[in-house]
Amino acid sequence: MTYQKRVPLLMLLDSIIVLFSIYLGYFILHPYSAFYTSKLLLISSIILLISHHTFAFIYRLYNKVWEYASVGEVVTIAKAVTLSILTAAFAQKIGTGHIYVSVLFITWMLHILLIGGSRFSWRMYRDRYIKSNHEKRRTLIVGAGSAGTTVARQLLHNNDIDIEPVAFVDDDITKYKLEIYGISVCGDIEHIPEIVKNENIKDIIIAIPSLTKAEIRRIYEICAKTDAMIKIMPMIEDIMTGKLSVNAIRNVEVEDLLGRDPVELDISSISESIMGTTVLVTGAGGSIGSEICRQICKFNPKKLILLGHGEFSIYNIDMELRNIYGKQIEIIPIIADVQDRACMFEVMEKYLPDVVYHAAAHKHVPLMEYNPREAVKNNIYGTKNVAEASETFGVHTFVLISTDKAVNPPNVMGATKRIAEMIIQNLAKESNTKFVAVRFGNVLGSRGSVIPLFKKQIEKGGPVTVTHPDMTRYFMTIPEASKLVIQAGTLARGGEVFVLDMGEPVKISDLAKNLITLSGYSIEEIGIEYSGIRPGEKMYEELLNENEIQEKQIFPKIHIGKAEPLEKKELFNLISSFNEMTTDQLKETVISVANNKEVVKGSKTRRVLIEHS
Repeated sequence: MTYQKRVPLLMLLDSIIVLFSIYLGYFILHPYSAFYTSKLLLISSIILLISHHTFAFIYRLYNKVWEYASVGEVVTIAKAVTLSILTAAFAQKIGTGHIYVSVLFITWMLHILLIGGSRFSWRMYRDRYIKSNHEKRRTLIVGAGSAGTTVARQLLHNNDIDIEPVAFVDDDITKYKLEIYGISVCGDIEHIPEIVKNENIKDIIIAIPSLTKAEIRRIYEICAKTDAMIKIMPMIEDIMTGKLSVNAIRNVEVEDLLGRDPVELDISSISESIMGTTVLVTGAGGSIGSEICRQICKFNPKKLILLGHGEFSIYNIDMELRNIYGKQIEIIPIIADVQDRACMFEVMEKYLPDVVYHAAAHKHVPLMEYNPREAVKNNIYGTKNVAEASETFGVHTFVLISTDKAVNPPNVMGATKRIAEMIIQNLAKESNTKFVAVRFGNVLGSRGSVIPLFKKQIEKGGPVTVTHPDMTRYFMTIPEASKLVIQAGTLARGGEVFVLDMGEPVKISDLAKNLITLSGYSIEEIGIEYSGIRPGEKMYEELLNENEIQEKQIFPKIHIGKAEPLEKKELFNLISSFNEMTTDQLKETVISVANNKEVVKGSKTRRVLIEHS
């Protein structure tokens, strides 16, 4: 019904209720109130009618959506009715010198009862009859606190969502057997499988936004024993800022299970190092590079230079950031290859960045085993070009994005990243530029990672292919890794290899199983096949080798490794000779240099030693 039709109907209904209430009150008290004349009754009725509609418009009673009415609407009705009665009483006092309290009191009670009842009757009809016209999914809510009860109330009042809350579970034993909005608290979290079976539950909503990642994993593992779909509510920040809605309830994602608790950053130090500066990000269109750009923009740099080789990826991040920050930050997209030394020097000279985040790299391990020369050109020569251009034109801080695969690397990709670390460590010894590397493991959902691959395989009906049942990897979310990279840049003194705390390693087979169940399938339906370890892969990744371990954290979740590079002259001589080698020689040499082993060059064999402090 339109607003133009709705208001006159409500005004007519209220007019009938007002007149009925005062006349009924008069007739109830008639034997005891002969002094209350018909003339006085008529005048009181007119005054009450006018005052009621006046206060109804003031309190917007005709603008309420009564199908969602609650206690707040009852209070509003009480205010409007009370003020209209007081207005009538005041008029009686002025006109007759008396206030006929008994009649007005009965009128007040009838007024609230009938107006409130007329409004709430629609909600009751809607809840009882309209909702029953289509079947809803029976839902269990995990958590009977303020967040869980808010979700339950919204679900009960929203007819557009096919979810019906029928039970709570909560670890607070004082809530057992109690009812909230007519929904019983049936037990604790351990009872979930039993409750799902007994109550024919189709969906489970985890509604405890203060949970740590470990607690979410624990609850998910219990819920995964059932056939119910598992969902989760928004973050606590959204509840505190009033953004919570049932539409925001989403499926549990693998990031909820493998990610860790939020990173607490030193905002003041980051702001001081970035605000008002010029920042350049290489590989700005990639997973990590683009997220670094997003995080950087929050600290209001003067200019942000997006440098990358892929035209489409740079276009995407450029348009995204312009739409949000285009008015306060000058965003400059540059299509360029870090292997182009002359171009890197030209860019540095033209824009004179204060901070450089070097995220451009080839990172796919098996692919680089087949293409070692490309790995060397991009990861080693590219890093050397950008780093030396940064030093030449006075960049204040240069941050290399490295990888856990640079530790004891048996593969070309990891070896080239370790040599890239050595390059910036050597440059740091003699430069005014603060050169640092930041080393971390796999990021969830990045391009080329296993998660997008597993999702595609699940969509096709399986099987999911895993290389080995015992293979483990460290995982971190893209925003967390990017935030810690930025934080590490503010801690730089020059020459450090920062290592991000990646938490506990995760079995790839467990990751595959979680993704299958999160997608609504059983492991038997999709299946898992083990394909064998691919060229260059390690069974277990490391963040530090035994000579680099330094337990103390310089900042929460950030360590400093003790890795020392090969001496500069020796290292740079080897790098300059890479182009002269055959593919097999090149592959062997970069892995040997990265691992402090014998380096074969032509017919000569020599030993390269890397000292560790």
